[in-house]
Parts: sequence; C-alpha cells; structure tokens
Amino acid sequence: MFAFLIDQSLRHRLLVFAASLIVVFYGVITLKQMPVDVFPDLNKPTVTLLAEAGGMAPEEVEQLVTFPIETAMNGMPGVTRVRSVSGIGLAVIFVEFDWGTEIFRNRQQVAERLSLVREQLPEGIAPQMGPIASIMGEIMLIALPADPARASAMQVREYADWVMRPRLLTIPGVAQVIPIGGEVKQYRVEPDPAQLAALGVPLEAIESALKNYATNTSGGFLEAAAREYLIRNIGRTSRLADLQNLAVSSKNGQPILLRQVAAVRFCPGGEARGRELQRAARGDPLGAEAAGG
Repeated sequence: MFAFLIDQSLRHRLLVFAASLIVVFYGVITLKQMPVDVFPDLNKPTVTLLAEAGGMAPEEVEQLVTFPIETAMNGMPGVTRVRSVSGIGLAVIFVEFDWGTEIFRNRQQVAERLSLVREQLPEGIAPQMGPIASIMGEIMLIALPADPARASAMQVREYADWVMRPRLLTIPGVAQVIPIGGEVKQYRVEPDPAQLAALGVPLEAIESALKNYATNTSGGFLEAAAREYLIRNIGRTSRLADLQNLAVSSKNGQPILLRQVAAVRFCPGGEARGRELQRAARGDPLGAEAAGG
C-alpha cells in the first residue's frame, strides 16, 4: 500500500503539489484564527463574597455571618465547593462552580441566594460580590514614592484612593484596584470626660451632633417672576475647622462647641482593613486569628 502511494505520487506530481499548496494555505488561515492563551485560567469559575462585620471576633463572624451564607450557597446548581475564611470583622466566602459554566449566570444565582439570606444576618451587614477576576489576575504593583518633606503618607494615600484608582479602573480589562500602604485619612473625635462633666454635656449629644453633621437639605422652592428658585441648605464640608466649631449643646444661652469637649483632628486609620481586603482578593488567609470553613 505504501509503495502504491509513492508510485501514484510520482506519476501525478502536479496534483500532489497542488494539494500540498491547498493544505499549506488552509493551515495558514487556521493558524491566524486560532486563539492563543499564554496563561490559561487555572481556577474554576468562582464567585467571591465579602462581608464586613465591624467589631466581631473571628468566632462570631464564623457563626453569625459565614455559616448562614455558606449554608445558603450550598446546593445551588453547578456548585462544586464552598470555602470561607473568617477574620476579625471580615468574612470571605468563595463559591466554586463547575468547569464550563458561565460566570455571569453563576453571579446571578449567588445574588438570588444572597437576597434570601440577608434577613438571617445581623443588622448592618451587607455581603457584596467581588469583581470577576482570576487568581492569575494580579498583573502589576505600582509604588508611589514621595518626599516626606513635601508630602505626607496620608496625602499620598489620598491621591492613590481618589485620583489614581478611578483612573486605573477606566482601563479596559482592569477588574479591581486595591490601594495598600500609606495612611488612610479619617476624622477622629476624642471626647474629654472632664470637660463633658464640667459643661454637663452627655456623650449622646456628641453622637447625635456628629450623625447630623455635614448634610445637605432641601427647602422647597421659591416662586418669583414666573420662575422657580430652589432653596438649598449646603451643610456638606471637608474643612476640619467646621467640625471643630460644631455646636453639640448649649448652656445659659451659649453654644458649646465640639472643640471645647473633645479633641478633633485628622488621623490615619483603616490600613489594617485595606490589607485584609487585599489578601482576600488574592484568596490568601486573613492572618493568624482567622477561622476557616
């Protein structure tokens, strides 16, 4: 049979040459259309859930937050495994689906189950789904060095949170940007017990004043000359002096300002939570005090 093929090929050289050209041409076209995947996806379609529970210990997070969510996620069509990590004030649940399932359909199923389990969670806890990203998705680490004489660590972190991160998220294909390091700016109010007692101001008065601070309210509209003018009360501000001069109570017809009964200043905070979220996005444990499920 092999000798017959060789004999016929030698007898019909032109036909063999034409067939070879057709095969080469078809191979070139197929090569151009073939998808090239240098780094294939190594993990199953996974939906990540993050739930913050401020002030709770890992045991409480596991019992009150993680376990109800895990129970609700088990048994969904296509789910192969549910993993979780419970840390200080943070629960991370990984819901893994079968190979070949569509991630958008998976996220829809998870969202439906979340709407049913929210009533079982403690008040104020709202689980959120993480972005669609793979374990191979961390592509770049960007550093922002700054001269301490010109910019503080708090200013650098503020630039990373409010300028660089929104710009990076506009790049197609970027699912998440997690700033870490630096000092997260926050308002810190430290009441002075001696001043509170001397001026007769209860701590509840400070809490109530802070809840209503820096809010805009509407006052309807005013009609004049056949036109309507909106009436607004602009109370939102970012100046520290405005917070320090906030009236919390009154005595003998004189207002008592917040700076008279408490120390008000900008302080760094929240960096530990940022690091935990960054580790959670990669699927790493949340530290030595974490409870896994």
